Amino acid sequence: MKLILSPSTDPAFNLALEQYVFDHMDRSQEYFMLWQNKNTIVIGKNQNAFAEVHHKIAREKGITVVRRLSGGGAVYHDLGNINFTFILDAKNATQLDLHLFCQPIVELLQSLGVPAEMNGRNDITIEGKKFSGNSQYLKQGRIMHHGTLMFASDLSVVADVLNVSSDKFHSKATKSVKSRVTNIAPYLTSPLSLEQFKALIIKHIMKTDQAEPYVFSAQDLAMIQKIKEERYDTYAWNYGYSPSCDIVKKRYFDQCGMVEIHMNCRDGLIQDLVFFGDFFSLKSPEILAKMLIGAPLEQQALTKILKNVQISDFFHNMNQDIFLSYLLESE
Repeated sequence: MKLILSPSTDPAFNLALEQYVFDHMDRSQEYFMLWQNKNTIVIGKNQNAFAEVHHKIAREKGITVVRRLSGGGAVYHDLGNINFTFILDAKNATQLDLHLFCQPIVELLQSLGVPAEMNGRNDITIEGKKFSGNSQYLKQGRIMHHGTLMFASDLSVVADVLNVSSDKFHSKATKSVKSRVTNIAPYLTSPLSLEQFKALIIKHIMKTDQAEPYVFSAQDLAMIQKIKEERYDTYAWNYGYSPSCDIVKKRYFDQCGMVEIHMNCRDGLIQDLVFFGDFFSLKSPEILAKMLIGAPLEQQALTKILKNVQISDFFHNMNQDIFLSYLLESE
């Protein structure tokens, strides 16, 4: 396994770095990356950026908003937080397995006296309090798993900046599922600095304390910069586009997450359709939406269109019957 330590705290650079390793580096190698971002909110691939963030507070505090490749919910990063990423080739992998990559982190923390455990779809918690949110991106048999480790983050900012005031932002758009959060540092049986904790993570994952980080060439860095500028620095990627829709509904599904539907129908046919939420997906929900544009909003017709479609590819842990029932129900 190759060790990668990001030289930057710029969130757009770090997400571009992840993508570069995932898309362009040797697939026969496995990679473990540690990185930190200065104040930012990283939203999931399928989320509505306008609904996830209290933008006034974000501007006041100099907090940026960046969208990642993977699904899941919004998370706050500051320099008291450490991010970890596993990237590896999984050949014929067709399913997401978040627990597999969280387990080494749980084991390390438990060895340090921290009562950490996996909880729910994608969280690692201490005494029921979340300190690590995790998500995954799977493409062509290659997996990228990344997670946060709130070591000594400013928890007051987490609460403020991810809390959209309902009297100033009227929307049915998805809000991240709120949960109690905590830091790792107070639970350590012996105090550690953040740098000492990072060193222990590296030793535990790499199974040596002599691991040398990968050195990027000038050509590597130029390609990373290109990805950054063309995707992660752009308004179109980070905020996206959503049509004004007459039908807006949302529901939380166990083991799947929040799924929100924005839809316009005319003469019984679907004209506009967008999905938002903190769900995970193997394929972009935009693909599913395009398949259904122009279709009658009717059970038999939709069943026929989706006959050979695996709905769980778009909404992890959801089946076709539940999806169609949700799409067709009236509020």
